[in-house]
This record gives sequence, structure tokens and C-alpha cells, in this order.
Amino acid sequence: MFSQEFLQKLRLPDLEDMGQYIKALSAPTLISVGMVAAATTYYMATRPTAQPPVCDLNMQSVELPGGEFVRRSVLQRGDKPVTYVYDDARTMYEFFLRGARQSNNGPFLGSRKPNQPYEWISYGEGIERTQNLGSAFLHMGHSKTSDPHIGIFAQNRPEWTLTELACYTYSLVAVPLYDTLGSEAIHYILDKACISTVVCDVEEKVHIVLDGANGKQQSVKTIVLMGTPSTELVDRCQKAGVDIFSLQAMEEIGKAHRQTPSPPRPDDLAVICFTSGTTGCPKGAMLTHGNIVSNTSAFIKITEDHCPIGPSDVHISFLPLAHMFERVVQGLMLVNGGRIGFFQGDIRLLMDDLATLKPTVFPLVPRLLNRMYDKVFGQANTPMKRWLLSFAHRQKEGDMQRGIVRRNSIWDQLIFRKVQASVGGRVRLMLTGAAPVSPTVLSFLRAAFGCQFYEGYGQTECTAACTMTVPGDWTAGHVGPPLPCNSVKLVDVEEMNYLAVNGEGEVCVKGPNVFQGYLKDPERTSEAIDADGWLHTGDIGMWLPNGCLKIVDRKKHIFKLAQGEYIAPEKIENIYLRSESVAQVFVHGDSLQACLVAVVVPDPDFLSTWTKKTLGLEGSFNDLCINQEVKAAILTDMVQLGKAAGLKSFEQVKAIYIHKEQFSVNNGLLTPTLKAKRNEMRLFFKPQIEELYAKMNK
Repeated sequence: MFSQEFLQKLRLPDLEDMGQYIKALSAPTLISVGMVAAATTYYMATRPTAQPPVCDLNMQSVELPGGEFVRRSVLQRGDKPVTYVYDDARTMYEFFLRGARQSNNGPFLGSRKPNQPYEWISYGEGIERTQNLGSAFLHMGHSKTSDPHIGIFAQNRPEWTLTELACYTYSLVAVPLYDTLGSEAIHYILDKACISTVVCDVEEKVHIVLDGANGKQQSVKTIVLMGTPSTELVDRCQKAGVDIFSLQAMEEIGKAHRQTPSPPRPDDLAVICFTSGTTGCPKGAMLTHGNIVSNTSAFIKITEDHCPIGPSDVHISFLPLAHMFERVVQGLMLVNGGRIGFFQGDIRLLMDDLATLKPTVFPLVPRLLNRMYDKVFGQANTPMKRWLLSFAHRQKEGDMQRGIVRRNSIWDQLIFRKVQASVGGRVRLMLTGAAPVSPTVLSFLRAAFGCQFYEGYGQTECTAACTMTVPGDWTAGHVGPPLPCNSVKLVDVEEMNYLAVNGEGEVCVKGPNVFQGYLKDPERTSEAIDADGWLHTGDIGMWLPNGCLKIVDRKKHIFKLAQGEYIAPEKIENIYLRSESVAQVFVHGDSLQACLVAVVVPDPDFLSTWTKKTLGLEGSFNDLCINQEVKAAILTDMVQLGKAAGLKSFEQVKAIYIHKEQFSVNNGLLTPTLKAKRNEMRLFFKPQIEELYAKMNK
């Protein structure tokens, strides 16, 4: 049954004693031993060759001379950062043309209707349609030097990408809009960028654009609807003095007035990406073709030997195209002639889209990773199943540490096959970014999916990423070394005791992927980019001994939730303090969680009056503080105040902990000027915060 060699490896008795040994074993142990035996035999028979790492994993970045603690990737050759990889692809328009050649006019953009297969348009058809649409823009008065901005207000779909590429074909500038900005911010952007033409996917968004007029002069003169506008919508546009066309009609106009493409240069603007920010109005980050090309090229440079992309690769597009993460991934597909398949527009149907499309490239965010992880372990509903899952994970993780990345091991066949099938069964490249991911989650899913799986860090202002983990380094808890398109340095933040000499400080980035500034906002541009060209991210990082970066804090009291939304807690706290029942409040968010929680100190002078008026309850301060009905009423009142003040849903707290003692200088939670010491509060209330999240995540 077992070979002598195998028994020796397991340190089990000789074969003569095996009968007695088996009798002493429990059934679960026998199953475990059998699993180990089968796995070992299968592994020895199918063991693949290890792939060497892309660099020395103990030295992934090097410090440059000069005393500023600047580091660059060891993959950057010479003093010049990567600006492009292919001589014939230095702008996004050239990316498109190269992709068409690489694919030999193969499938380009795909979409589907419910319960139907994907339907594709070819690269050749894409070129034809983008030139028609771009010609229509020029016919209506747009040009590189006059009225260059085209608004795109739509969910991910082929027409989004076609509109963007139409802009690039004629050196126009795409300006994405998205729902979560809010209608007020959308109208601000339309005015700030002087957008006269907006392309919308559905009529509801056309109404949002029209609502911005309110009897005032507005910049929008033309709206293009991806479908056919209703009679009522046409009437409303006419009354507002706005022309409306279907996308098909626009393409026909362009076909009748065809213009020769006027390709952009690398230093021409490609996109103005407005970030939601945390306070004040949105900021329009101006990004050139060179910015996007350098960022995409740096990724290609790192992964070209381990995971080259080609025409047979398929990308699932569901992350918002209004953000640069998704745009850079599409650029990766575009330049290599890959296919881009779009989800149906409903995130609840994403798994069905994945099963139908069977993508090979799958970018995603930590929130989705967390759901996948929870679902896998939620189905392991017995101790034995959880043990097997953890054991299989350890075996696959051990393979990865030895340079073996695969999905055909015994553990894949027995344990992880369904996990891989849930995303189509063909994924070979996964990327995560936008917010931090738990090392536990990332480590497990890397093993479970058995593919090249990278984590990046960055922001819109450096196009998308400035650091990324490298092939061969499958450890978690860091965001990798600098990309070969930029340098990174850490600068002192003395008030938080982070010093560059200790390898800690604010993350600053310099390179061809750093943006050109904020549209018509020199003051905030100078705050972001210093006189020497360094972008100050506001994040606190530390260098690990192997030259990788770890993000540990935020310079200002601003943080991201798991879905990538920025939160300014002081703004929220000031709104909640309007509640009669609240004396003090500490709003907390965890970048591994999707929502906010808060510690609330009720007002001892008003609580009893408020509860009697609101709930008809009376009692001592202590009794009221532990009353669950009172707690629920306080939370309801806070949320109502937040809603009235215009807080978005992700800015509202979802659970609170009632604390009876006020924050003070004496207990170390306030500064002498009575400002909250947020780091101390986070540590002081850590058990209560963890309990709030644990209850919500059950």
C-alpha cells in the first residue's frame, strides 16, 4: 500500500508494523495520510519546472547616491526610467494600431445580453467606428486646440472604449464622469472642464446633465446617447437648447464627413481624470499619453517573461473605466491585441459573465477578494474541511515559494478546482489594487487560483501604480518595489515620528508616469508636486530589508475603505456632533473593511432629556448608555443628520460603540489644544472596533 521510501519520509513505522499502526489511527487521520500519499505520488509524477524570479528577491530595489534615500527598481536599466517598450507604441492611439496588427484584425470588444454568448467586434471594425465618431466630433467643432474635451458618462461597455479611442484618434481629451461623484460634482466638472459634448449610456444620465442647467448658461451643447433617445427626452433637450443624437447617428455623420486621423504626441493630454477627493470640489488630474504608456510599459517590462499578454488573452472589464486602474489594464490588452469582454452592467451577474467569458486576465479589488475568501471558508463548514483547505493552501503556497505557479496539482483537482471554475477556469493573470488587501486573503487566493497574482500601489496622480510586487515574490504584506518607470523616496513626517533615515516617511514619486497637475488649479497642483517634481502621496511607507515598500499609515487623517473610497473622518464627525445626544464621536475606517464604525460618547447633560423626548425612556446616565434601544436611536439620529448634510452612503457609520467616559487630555485621547489623537484612539478602542466589525461580518 505504501512504499518503504514514502514511510521513511513520513517517519512512520516499518511495513511489518503497519497493520498495528493503522488500527491505532482514527478515520480522519487515515484520510489525511491517504491524502498526503496521493498528493505526494501525484506531485512527483507531474512536478513542473520552477520558474526563476525576475530578480534577486532579497534586493528588489536599490538606493541611489545623493543622500535623499531615493530608490529605484533593479529592473530599471541605467539612469533612464521606462517610458515605452515598443518603438511603434508611444501613445494610446499607437497602442490601438499596434493591437490591431498583433491580433491580425481579431476580436476586440465583446458584450453580451442575458443568457447569451459574447458577441465581438473586430479591431478593424473598431478602427472604422472610432474614426467615424471622431470625425463627427471634429465636424461639430471640436479640435485639439479648440474645445478638445469630450465627457463620457457611462458604465463599462464597448461604446465607452470606442468613444475614448475616437478622442485619441484625433488628439481630443476624454473626461470620464461617474455616478458616485454625485450630481453636484458632475455639474462642477462639466463647467470646470468646459465640456460641450457628453456621451451617455442611459437616459437617466442625460437628465442628470440637463438638471445642471437650472435656467443658467451651461457649457453642454451636445449629448450623444448610446441608445435611441425617447421623444420625451428629445423634447426636453430642445427646450434646454441642447442637441441630442444617438451614437449610431453620430457615426453616420462622421462617415459622411470623414476626417484624416490627427494622431497625438506622447506629451499631449489623453485624459482628465477627476478624483472624488475627500473635501471640497473634485480635482481634475491631467494625464498625457506618455503618462499612461509609461505606466503600462513598466508593467509589461516586469511581467513579459513570466506572463506575456497576446491576442489569445481575454480581459473581463467590470472595474470602473472612470478610474485609471482599469484604463491601464485595458491599455495592456490593447497594445498586445488582446480581447476585452465587458460585464453586463450588473455586478450581481458578474460570476455568470466570468463563467461565460472565461477570461485569462482578471483585475479586481480587495473587497471582491474578501468576498471570495469568505465564501470559500464559509463552505468549509466542518473542522475536517477547514483542515484540508488549510493544508492544501500550505502545499500550494510551498510550491509558489519554490517558483512553481500552476493549477494542475492534486490540490487543484481535489480542493481548488471549483474556486478556479468560478472565475471561468482560465485565469492566468490577476491584479489587485485601489486599497490594501489582507495578507491572509491574498496569500490564500494566490494559492487557490494558481496564477500570476500581483498587488500594486499608487494613485491617479501617478497614472495608476508606482510600485508592484514582482514575479517570483509571493509573500504578502507589502506592495513591492518601485516600478521601473519611476523612483520612490520617503520624506520625514516629524510630527508623526516617521523619519527617512529610519526608512520611514511620506511616499513621494517621480517619473514619466506622474501627472501634469490639476486642471485650472495651480494651488492644489503645487501642494501635490513640489519644486523638484516629486509627487507627495500623503501615504506613509516603510522600506523592508528586501527593497519592497510597505504602506503603514496616512499623513493626514484620510483613509481608504476596502472598495477604494476615500474618507475624511473629521468632516463626518462634525456632522454627527450636531446630534443632541452626542458629546464626542470618533469615526474609524479600516482599509480591509467596506464600512465605517464609530465610538460615541453621549452627552451626560442632554441624554436623559433626549431619550425621554425621543423614546419615552428614563434612567440614569449609566443605565441609558447600556440600553440597546438607546444605542440604536443614537445611531439612527446620526445617520439622519448625515443624510441631511449630504453624506454618501459609504461615509455613514454602520455601527457604534457607546463609551461613557469623555475623551480628554488626561486620558491621553486629546491634545492640549483639544484635538483628537487619532492614532491613540485607534489603539485604545481597538478591541471594541474589532468586535463591531466581527458582528457585522458574521
